[in-house]
Amino acid sequence: MTAPPAASPRAALEALRGEIGKAVVGQDAAVTGLVVALLCRGHVLLEGVPGIAKTLLVRALATALDVDTKRVQFTPDLMPSDVTGSLVYDSRTAEFSFQAGPVFTNLLLADEINRTPPKTQASLLEAMEERQVSVDGTPRPLPEPFMVAATQNPVEYEGTYPLPEAQLDRFLLKLNLPLPSREQEIDVLTRHAAGFDPRDLDAAGVRPVAGPAELAAARREVANVSVAPEVTGYVVDLCRATRESPSLALGVSPRGATALLATSRAWAWLSGRGFVIPDDVKALALPTLRHRVRLRPEAEMEGVTADSVLTGLLSHVPVPR
Repeated sequence: MTAPPAASPRAALEALRGEIGKAVVGQDAAVTGLVVALLCRGHVLLEGVPGIAKTLLVRALATALDVDTKRVQFTPDLMPSDVTGSLVYDSRTAEFSFQAGPVFTNLLLADEINRTPPKTQASLLEAMEERQVSVDGTPRPLPEPFMVAATQNPVEYEGTYPLPEAQLDRFLLKLNLPLPSREQEIDVLTRHAAGFDPRDLDAAGVRPVAGPAELAAARREVANVSVAPEVTGYVVDLCRATRESPSLALGVSPRGATALLATSRAWAWLSGRGFVIPDDVKALALPTLRHRVRLRPEAEMEGVTADSVLTGLLSHVPVPR
């Protein structure tokens, strides 16, 4: 199915957010975060309790964007080759041929990524950073666009393998999906009572409203969003403040600072502006930085969270005028 032509790249991306809302209720911030990540060529880590529509959110995005998607259920026995692919011997030709893994898609849903050992987690590092997969020394490019949307459940610690800092740093955003409000949950149940089937997005009315061409055009426009030196300094001051915080054992790296700048530009563009203001930086600071810092053990024991530390820094770092 081909997406209908949109009036402008921004109109197409706005329509994309609205189309996902036909299937997912009460996760507007996560929907916006996924769109921001697409604009920045980034990847997203979705965290929330089971049954909160993480998988449905990614499937609805793929349908509305009219791109190919594949899902990998990460389990303790999953091997790296199960994700990237492997060389298979063909006895008829007496040659090895490459069998592509599920990573060769536009939108990869890495479900419960922290349930697989670090060796398999690491199989995604090259794909996420270089957008290619090397098997037997031969690099193979991934399709364009390409994004990893990984999920993890925060309450299940037994049998999990926490993602190391190097892996977490590859994700542009970490989006926390909250439980819905009472009104939103009533809306969800009302939809199900009326026959909504989360496995049938066509019946739910989710249609392609944008495509790779509109996304590419939107990315070109985001690249033209200007950033004043004062705003650049504000981003740097925020990130440097995390390295000096007594509550943090690990602060934000320069890669994190460039990520915050990129997401702020995308948010400014979505807001209809050709320049970044400090409020754009504030709006994206938590989802862009929360997974790039590590709390000190004593701070964790006192109930301090990464979000609370970052919120405190946002209130103390001087905002440029």
